[in-house]
Amino acid sequence: MKALVYHGPGERAWEDVPDPEVIDPTDAIVRMETTTICGTDLHILKGDVPAVTEGRVLGHEGVGVVTEVGPECTKVAVGDRVIISCVTKCGTCEYCRAGMTSHCQTVGGIGWIFGHLIDGTQAEYVRVPFADNGLIPLPDGVSAEQGTMLSDILPTGFEIGVLYGAVKEGDVVAVVGVGPVGLAAVMTAAAQGASKVIAVDGNKFRLEQSREFGATDTIDVNAGGDISAKLKELSRDGLGVDVSIEAVGIPATFTLALDSVRPGGHVANIGVHGESVEFPIERDWINNLTITTGLVNATTAPVLLERIQQGEIAPQKFITHRFTFDEMDAAYETFANAADEHALKVIISRT
Repeated sequence: MKALVYHGPGERAWEDVPDPEVIDPTDAIVRMETTTICGTDLHILKGDVPAVTEGRVLGHEGVGVVTEVGPECTKVAVGDRVIISCVTKCGTCEYCRAGMTSHCQTVGGIGWIFGHLIDGTQAEYVRVPFADNGLIPLPDGVSAEQGTMLSDILPTGFEIGVLYGAVKEGDVVAVVGVGPVGLAAVMTAAAQGASKVIAVDGNKFRLEQSREFGATDTIDVNAGGDISAKLKELSRDGLGVDVSIEAVGIPATFTLALDSVRPGGHVANIGVHGESVEFPIERDWINNLTITTGLVNATTAPVLLERIQQGEIAPQKFITHRFTFDEMDAAYETFANAADEHALKVIISRT
């Protein structure tokens, strides 16, 4: 089969590799229909994730059809159209039973293994461990493109931004950074009943798009001025937003998230940080803040599927560019230059 193979920092190739096989009795093999590229894939290609070794097939998202199942699979069957969850989960360890599947102990202490510790989904076929838990049936009426957005990005924005941030009806929510994962937080915060969702970014295209995802207000950081003051002006009473979702992963945006939230508010950090940030505890110990971080557990896909079917969210809005498997290099170049290309998410299909 063909697959996108990592060959060390800066090196990748769409090339022939052996077909995957069932190894464990709970495995399934899925013939991929669609996949996409995540910012994590770009970090891997930069050499930022040393656990990813040369020869690894990249990718952790997608939709496909089951072609083979192990003898202990009881829920999935050959011919099923499925969403592949980005998090692999045994379902029986302490963390899985507690709902924190991102730290499944049976698969090595981390639920994210596709394109990381085992071969991933940017391929014609993929082996899925614990397939009964990691494959989600794709209902009629939900497209493969919509389903692909439920592998990772939408659950991440919803779980780590909206649910960890305890967004409730009537809240004023700031989303700092409206790249793809920030837009996922915007879309799901709006669906959760937030009275205002304020998008904060320096990219005019993303700010414009954020209104299509449910943002009620936008702030362009390049326009100057005190951004935290502007956010407070848009809050219910000038004290600050109820929930501030950080979706970039740099010190300045984490600071802004802290500075703009009201006493008793929530700061939900989604962004992947590459360096330390400062938490001014001498100032904020008195403010009764709740600060959360996390790796997606990807357990909310069924809830999000219902919201798609009910018309509450529309994940196809993420897709700005489409490619075929044979255009994998072009897809990566487009996504890596997202600002210039006005790209949010790319979809890569078998045909």
